[in-house]
Amino acid sequence: MFCYQCEQTAGGAGCVKTGVCGKNPDIQSLQDILLFGLKGIAAYAYHARELGGVDPEVDAFMHEALFKTVTNVSFDLKQHIDMVLKCGEVNLKTMELLDKAHVEKFGAPVPTEVETGTKAGPGILITGHDLLDLYELLKQTEGTGVNVYTHSEMLPAHGYPKLKGFKHFAGNFGGAWQEQKKEWKEFSGALLVTTNCVMTPPPNTYLDRLFTAGISGVEGATHIKDRDFTAVIEKAKQLPPLPEAPGKKIMTGFHHTAILGLADRIVPLVKQGKIKHFFLIGGCDGARPGRNYYTEFAENVPKDSVILTLACGKYRFNKLEFGDIEGIPRLIDIGQCNNAYSAIQVAVALSKAFNCGVNELPLSFVLSWFEQKAVAILLTLFHLGIKGIRLGPSLPAFVTPNVLKILQDTFDIQPITTPDQDLKVLLGESVSA
Repeated sequence: MFCYQCEQTAGGAGCVKTGVCGKNPDIQSLQDILLFGLKGIAAYAYHARELGGVDPEVDAFMHEALFKTVTNVSFDLKQHIDMVLKCGEVNLKTMELLDKAHVEKFGAPVPTEVETGTKAGPGILITGHDLLDLYELLKQTEGTGVNVYTHSEMLPAHGYPKLKGFKHFAGNFGGAWQEQKKEWKEFSGALLVTTNCVMTPPPNTYLDRLFTAGISGVEGATHIKDRDFTAVIEKAKQLPPLPEAPGKKIMTGFHHTAILGLADRIVPLVKQGKIKHFFLIGGCDGARPGRNYYTEFAENVPKDSVILTLACGKYRFNKLEFGDIEGIPRLIDIGQCNNAYSAIQVAVALSKAFNCGVNELPLSFVLSWFEQKAVAILLTLFHLGIKGIRLGPSLPAFVTPNVLKILQDTFDIQPITTPDQDLKVLLGESVSA
């Protein structure tokens, strides 16, 4: 890292200033956290703007916060901590903005059973987070004989009434984003990437049938402009058809309006001790070893507990059988990463129903992180004062020991250990040394 104050390598022999240089890494750490959080806000604000959702307060914060990361602006640690927490506050506002835009355009999501196999005939697999791209694709493929399938973070789209109404919206193929090199090779149809979480195709595989749109791009792929998907549709018709291959059915679409509609059934079950705990197990997935922790944790959750999940982390366990508690599913898929807003609304509603604070609820957060939007959501949870979060598979390398101590002292955030040990701690059971 180059220090613009000393004009030398940060922390080097001639590096004598404080602030962004290596002599005060805590400031740099907080600025890095802020930048990652801003990237997450930018993603959500971009999608909201495409649907007409704009908030001048969000835009103003982007300018203020980016300015805060400029060299020689501030060496006050508390100012940077306050700005990081404000980033979480603004991210909550941005997720609310996007949720409102989605609901106004596509209707409020409802619990929906989704097919994971394929239907005979040509198909298009769409991935990413842009529901407007999906909507336009569904309109343009209607009546063409081409089926449309979702991948990864696009799965929750099946819960939106205006999207699920298309008869050729055939189901979901595959799992999380990091599996795409294997899964996309197996999918014989056309492939459409709408936002991030795209990987460079292996040589001699599917680049010739890969299309990108909006902010995404892959060298050698065809980029779609103005949401005109004619080229994607024509390519799908030319490619080998998909086989008739029924798959397992999974559930999605548990928007907070849907969950709160079940409140008159959930609250009595909690009061009767039939539902004893809620676990939010979700976040951003990745291929790094250690992420099997989340599968094992979900499998070991007691039968009298409900699992809330969102984002692509759910692909670690969302095809497992969890059953229900007197008609309430034990696995509730809230949606995309931005649907963390719905999870927050559910937590707030439960706290009101039981007349207590969110931290007093039988609710635990077990999160995985990989990229910027996960950082933004974590900052939102800090802004809301949520304590006791378990985070993994490892803590971010850009968080210095001093900054981590501040977060642990303030919010009791802890790295994951083992599923068994963390479950015992979160359930208030004693843990042997």
